[in-house]
Amino acid sequence: MTDAAGKTGKYIYCIIESDRPRSFGPLGIGGRGDELYMICFNGIAAVVSNSPIIKYSVSRENMLAHEKAIERVMKEHTVLPVRFGTIAEDEEKIAKILEKEHDRIAELLKTMAGKTELSVIAIFKEDVIYKDITEKYQDIRTFKERIAGLPPEKTRGPLMEIGRRVEAALHQEREIYKEEILNTLTALSCDVKVMDNYGELMIIKAAFLVERRREEEFDRTVNELADKYAGKIRFKFVGTLPPFNFVNLVIETGNY
Repeated sequence: MTDAAGKTGKYIYCIIESDRPRSFGPLGIGGRGDELYMICFNGIAAVVSNSPIIKYSVSRENMLAHEKAIERVMKEHTVLPVRFGTIAEDEEKIAKILEKEHDRIAELLKTMAGKTELSVIAIFKEDVIYKDITEKYQDIRTFKERIAGLPPEKTRGPLMEIGRRVEAALHQEREIYKEEILNTLTALSCDVKVMDNYGELMIIKAAFLVERRREEEFDRTVNELADKYAGKIRFKFVGTLPPFNFVNLVIETGNY
């Protein structure tokens, strides 16, 4: 993963508000122990490390290094994450970027100040939800009872029909609970991003942008939802995170 010329550039992790240069430890991407440090311009700063000018593969190791560096900085600053793999030639190029984008970045920093990202996933418990559907949807229950005594060779078509009805009922149940969870938590948030579900049992996967002063209230509300539906739904709650789903600065370094 080295370029032909073997040049060293500056890998950019995030932008923060600061005019006092400092370092954050040997957290640089690539496993070389490169120091994470700031390049400042007029009240804003890019957090960078030395790096070969290469295209980093989107591997778990590289992504974790990128994210952990930003999480470290977030302990002390509002952060604007920069797209993974962004590398500038040198400090002078970064200074040019900060100068040209200063007003846009300063406005974004103001918008994101005092906010954090919280992630919530809700998933049906498989054994419980299918039992509930059978009990709740009379047409499915009746259909199952009707074919219970049929010989195996006559049940293939009816079983496929039951499968279709259960799938439709599961979709309907997902939408009911998704709406309640989303409405409840959105009321405590500044913004929300709903991601694609994976698997038929997932009700919702969403990121919420929450003011830090409301983080405890948000956490308490998630726990209340988890308690309310403890027999049917599993909740996974992750925070406090950098606002990866709400800010992902794209800096085309070759344009500066």
